[in-house]
Amino acid sequence: VVLSASLLTGCSSKKEESADKLSVGIVLGEGSINDQSFNQSTWEGLKKAEKDFGIHVKYLESKQESDYIQNIETLVDEDMDLIIGVGYQLKDSIKDAAGSYPDQKFALMDETYDKIPENVVPVTFKEQEAAYLAGVIAANMTKTKNVGFIGGLPAPGVVKYQYGFKYGVESANKDVKVSEQYANSFSDQAKGKSIAKQMYAGNVDLILSAAGDAGTGAIEAAKENNKLAIGADRDQSDLAPKNVLTSAIKRVDVGVFDIVKELVDGKLQLGTNVIYGLQEGAVGIPETTKNLVPQEILDYVNAEAKK
Repeated sequence: VVLSASLLTGCSSKKEESADKLSVGIVLGEGSINDQSFNQSTWEGLKKAEKDFGIHVKYLESKQESDYIQNIETLVDEDMDLIIGVGYQLKDSIKDAAGSYPDQKFALMDETYDKIPENVVPVTFKEQEAAYLAGVIAANMTKTKNVGFIGGLPAPGVVKYQYGFKYGVESANKDVKVSEQYANSFSDQAKGKSIAKQMYAGNVDLILSAAGDAGTGAIEAAKENNKLAIGADRDQSDLAPKNVLTSAIKRVDVGVFDIVKELVDGKLQLGTNVIYGLQEGAVGIPETTKNLVPQEILDYVNAEAKK
């Protein structure tokens, strides 16, 4: 009888523990979960939160725009404690869902609102600060004085990469020209590769790509043509260790992890925009930069970062 009672007690406590387990779901915009860029970084942050806090996590990919609200509603039906829209493409869908489900907590990565809904926390980054440092490196490493920028879609974050990069190049060397083109996609690797090949054929010897999966195509072009590339969002040196000089990183994983930690601690501040930059250690260039960039250039870049 005592044994039976203890077994029943054990089952009961396990059930309660499972019921109390927090759950967080993310809905992706364009691109796959393994894009080796923005989406993947988001998922890595959530997986770390799962490991550290014992929460339940889930992601849903979107093949088209109509999937956004459908995926959000799927997670609402599953009683997720927090639903995160990944990317600027989810801006309107998260806002609509926030109005329809006022008791549901939402977050939005990489975009914000003029008037933030009371049950949403937007998370944005100062991409221009990381891109500026990458531009300084590019201006000092180019041999042809021609560098390139490839964007996926003109999302606010990508535009900040674009202009930060241009300003960094210009600040370091006004004689260096920047060629710019958009792939109009975050998922078309072939398009990114094609644009990069055209740029390389036109005397560009170094390209920064802020284009998700399309950007990995551009890095592949650098590898095949023995040219240089700069990654974006996360350290992409592993894609081509001899060709990727550096990466203009933004720690989306840190942003997601912090938001979930606040949820777990009961301190999540809804209705306010959270902003991450160089000062918060959430954007910048990775340690692997030292593998291909000389120390004197790194010293100059570090001095610029302090400014």
